[in-house]
Amino acid sequence: MQDEEVRSRRAVLKAAGGIAGLMLAQGCTTRSSIAPVASTPPVAPPAAPLKVAAAPVRTLSAPPTVNPGLFARAQAALARHSGTIRKTDRIAIADFGLDSLHPRFQFIDMHSGVVSAMRVAHGSGSDPAHRGRLERFSNVPDSNATSEGAFTTDNYYIGKHGRSQRLVGLDHTNDNALLRAIVIHGAWYANPEMIAQHGKLGRSQGCFAVAEGDLARVFDLIGEGRMLYASKV
Repeated sequence: MQDEEVRSRRAVLKAAGGIAGLMLAQGCTTRSSIAPVASTPPVAPPAAPLKVAAAPVRTLSAPPTVNPGLFARAQAALARHSGTIRKTDRIAIADFGLDSLHPRFQFIDMHSGVVSAMRVAHGSGSDPAHRGRLERFSNVPDSNATSEGAFTTDNYYIGKHGRSQRLVGLDHTNDNALLRAIVIHGAWYANPEMIAQHGKLGRSQGCFAVAEGDLARVFDLIGEGRMLYASKV
């Protein structure tokens, strides 16, 4: 009887030890299989890109030798035709409010304001009495008159006046320029001796005729793809 009690007590102790060992084993396994989570510092959001202020748009005032009202018109035309005029660093203004004895063909650097000027003839249809002053503009074929408005300079060619440059009229007042063959060219009747002899230049058939000695300089200044603006105030 005592032997059976001893065996029963040993069985109970053995079972209790097994349960405790199993619990201990499970606890170790749980602790070893779950890695501790390291504390990660918060990631700062990316810095916003610095905003660079746009460069201020510089509005060039009329140079002292250029009519301010006409210059304002030319600037407005330059903005209006910005999608067509390829180069805006320099423009030409033909100020037909001045007599032909004056250097009224003005080439203006739009960055520095520097002006180069020379004489230019107008069309006979714009000055029928040949007084040396433009009286009227026309866009009509065979009118032999000068047209008013903005042109863009096109390609060069050799014609009856030698090397010449085509002009494309951009306004309804001069959109027949190509049809009328209105171009820039040199001509004897625009040479300086005409001023000495007659006090005025001769007349063209509507073209922008300059002194033969000035033609190369004109082409250097105006080039292709720039604006020529002709008007009077």
